[in-house]
Order: sequence, then C-alpha cells, then structure tokens
Amino acid sequence: MTDQPPEQGPWSWDLPSSGATAIPTPGRSFRRTAALTVAGTVLPGLGLIAARRRVVGGVVLGLFAVALVVLGLWAALDWQGLLAQFVKPSVLYATSSVLVVLALAWVGVVVASHLSLRGRTTRPQRVAGGLLVAVLAFAVAAPMAVAARYSYDTASSVQGVFKSQDDSRSATRPTLGGKPTKGATAAADPWADKPRLNVLLLGGDAGDGRTGTRTDTVILASIDTATGDTTLFSLPRNTGRMPFPKKSALSRYYPDGFTTGDGDDPEHFLNAMYDNVPNTVPKDVLGETDNLGADALKLSVGTALGLEVDYYVLINLQGFSKMINALGGITLNINSYIPIGGNTDLGIPPKEFLEPGPNRKLDGRGALWYARGRFGSDDFARMDRQRCVIDAIIKQANPANMLARYEDVAKAGKQIVLTDMPQEVLPLMVDLSLRVKDGSVRSIVFKHGEDGFLSPNPDFDRMRQRVKVALGETKAAKPSGGSTSKKPSPSGSASKTAKPKKTESEDVADSCAYDPEMAATATPYRG
Repeated sequence: MTDQPPEQGPWSWDLPSSGATAIPTPGRSFRRTAALTVAGTVLPGLGLIAARRRVVGGVVLGLFAVALVVLGLWAALDWQGLLAQFVKPSVLYATSSVLVVLALAWVGVVVASHLSLRGRTTRPQRVAGGLLVAVLAFAVAAPMAVAARYSYDTASSVQGVFKSQDDSRSATRPTLGGKPTKGATAAADPWADKPRLNVLLLGGDAGDGRTGTRTDTVILASIDTATGDTTLFSLPRNTGRMPFPKKSALSRYYPDGFTTGDGDDPEHFLNAMYDNVPNTVPKDVLGETDNLGADALKLSVGTALGLEVDYYVLINLQGFSKMINALGGITLNINSYIPIGGNTDLGIPPKEFLEPGPNRKLDGRGALWYARGRFGSDDFARMDRQRCVIDAIIKQANPANMLARYEDVAKAGKQIVLTDMPQEVLPLMVDLSLRVKDGSVRSIVFKHGEDGFLSPNPDFDRMRQRVKVALGETKAAKPSGGSTSKKPSPSGSASKTAKPKKTESEDVADSCAYDPEMAATATPYRG
C-alpha cells in the first residue's frame, strides 16, 4: 500500500517541502489559523502573507496602508477640507458606492485568508472557523453598511434642501466670489474676502387650518467669519413700516415701507410680508427668483438693520419639534412657568406648563412650546426664549451627537428646511460652523417701548446705530463659559459692587442662565 500525503484543504497554498516535515497537530494549527484570521481582518492582507500568498497579500496590505496614510495626512493637514467633502452630493453618493464595494472586498479577504491558512482540521474546528469568519465578516461589513447608508441619506438630504446655483434662482443671494471651478481647493482662509455672513432665520407657521405662511420668528444672525462670534437680532412679528432699499424695485411699490400708513395694520406687519408682498407685486419685480417673499424679507430686514442679508433659512415650526427630537432633545434653563397651549384672546387657560428648573432636558414638543408659548405674557418674552433655543441647538449639535443621530437629523432637515443657500457654499459653511461653536454669542431683542423702539413706527436710524454698536461688543467679548446659573451677589455687597456697564447687546449664555431667585418665586398663570 502506498503512503498517501496528508489531506490538504482546498485553499491550502503552502509550498511543497523537499523533505519530511513534522505535521502540526490539528488543535495547534487551528489556534494559529484563528489568530492569523483575526490579525488579517484588522490588517487586511496579513493573513494572506502568512499563508504564503505574499504577492496578493502584499498588494492588499499596501493599499490599506496607503489609504490610512492618505486619510491621516489629509485629516492632520486639512481637517476642515476633509469634512467639507462630505457635504458634496457627488462625493457622498460615490462614497456610498465605494463603501459597499470595499465592504464586499474586505469580507472576501477575510474568507480567503482563513481558507488559505486552514490546514488539517476536525469537523468541530471547521464549524468554529466558519462561525469565526461570520463574526469577523459582520464586524467589517456592518459599520461600512451604516456609513454607506449615512452617506446616501446625507446626499439625498443635501440635494433636497440645498439646490445648486444652476438649479435655483435668487434675486438677493451673493455669489461669494463666483461659482467654484472644478478641482479648486479651499484657501487657507476661505472667508478672507467675506468678513461677515448674515443669515436670516425665519420660523413659519404654515400648516393645517392656516392660510399661507406667517413668519412669526424673524432673527438675523450676523457671523464674524474670522472668529465665529455671532450676534442675533430679533425683530417683533408685529413690526410695522418695514423699509426697502431705495434702489430696489420694491421701493416703487412701497415708497414709505411695507405699510398702508397704519402701523397697526396686521396685514402689513413684518410677519405678513412673506405672503403678502408676492401677492401685490409682479412675480419678476426683483428678477428671477424661486421665493419672492423670502427675497423681500431679506431686503427689508437688511435695510432696517443696516446689514446686507446673504441667505435665509425658513424652518416650518410644525417640523421644528422633529428636528429637536432628531438631536435627542435640547437642554435649557427655565426660570418661570411656560404655558403649553392656551389662548389669551379666547380666555382659554393652558392645561400644562413647563416647570422652572436648571438644565431641563426638553423633547421636540417641549422645546417648541418653550419657544412659542406666550399665554399671559407677550411676544417679547417669547423672543427672549427663542434666542436661548438657538444657543442650545448650537451647543447640542456637537460632532458626537450629530454622528449618533445622523440619519434622523438628515431626514428631519429634508422635511422642514427651506433656504436659498446653494450646495456650492456648504463646504465653506462646514468651516464656519466650527468657528461659530467656539465663538461668543450676543443678542439684541428689539422690544416695544425700549431704547426708542416702537413696533408700529420704528426708528430705523436708531436701530442701525444699535446694531453697529452691538457688532463691536460681540467682537470685543470673550467666549462665554455658558454658566448654568446666575451667581447672586453676597449679602450686603450690592452697594459696594459697581454696576455693570450698560451695553446694547446681551451675552446669550448669561441671559439664558438659571436664576434661582426668579424660579423660586414663579407661579403658573392661568388667567
């Protein structure tokens, strides 16, 4: 009888030995195979090299190493540039496809490595090896599948909210240095030629039972592009006689501003402009545009405040709660009982209240009523709270939280946001958003009867003066630490402590801090 050579697995590519060699025991061989399979999963190609598939393994390991080095250097030298790639739909769709292919290839390498390494095995060992490969394949494929889906969802969301410059029309947005050319890279400071970016934030109440959209929330965010310092200017929804630039075609239709001469006419308040201006002027009065109401608001608010508005962002307040829920809620300090529901005009009291307390975690419904509730109070109290919501969202939208809830945030944004900001600007906005998170935030809330502001007949010259001073105060301010509560002065020290210097603007973090004394004396108002 002729001696038969040891049985070899179908993927055993060991080179034949010229002499007799000791055959490793199946247990020891399996442990070595399992260890090298795991190592070859962490470092693709290593298992193939160990199995003497040196050329193939070397190519795979080399490609893996090159990819890591390239991404590492890119992140180290131009982190913002790397992030900016992931707001480009074309890059995101390509990344989604590449991740799928890469996941399949990586799983293939894991399987090939194990089969190449496997020698003499028993049936239980083959079963254990199969389970090991399945676990490793899942560990490789699952994260890539999630990343591929995130990339696809983000591309879809970006395309749904932000149109390209070629596919959208606006009569008021800037070109920001012209349309980027293919292959162009961002300069060291992409905002060098744009010292300030002004974005109009609008809260619309369109929905069931309502006709059109009333922009009850009108806030202009003016951002210093060098530092990220931001100043928020809140205008009351019932502001009358809103002006237009003298050179604008709208000034011919409204020479005295958006008014009939009666500053108390609700159909000519600031919040009616979005709907009513397009209904009373030719649709091409400003040129080609996808949203004449938004363009009219941008021109008017910019003229009132002495700033040129670059873009607008309109958020449907019914969908606002979805965005907050997508973020996992927001944390706010509450110093008084805030009504949920109720109707002052009809004398219907609210049945629920948000109760006072520090660092209250609010879901979408709670945050919406925090921003909108005004039973027993007024619009100005609501405007004060709205700036706190904006500040909380800036803090809540941190990279870790956004990554954990990325899919929900992307879907919510696609459903509720309308803007004239083009896709081409998004890479620059990624850079700017990082600066905003590290900058200080101050604000002015224009209130009827304060500092010469009267809602039916505003003093726009005085408003522009206050805006100019406030921008200087924000630039000079140090970023706030975001204290949770206001620290009361020691007993008896009030007369010895100098009064703080009066400023035009307020630090938002201080204004939104918890006030224990105010909270302790607060009571719910039921009419």
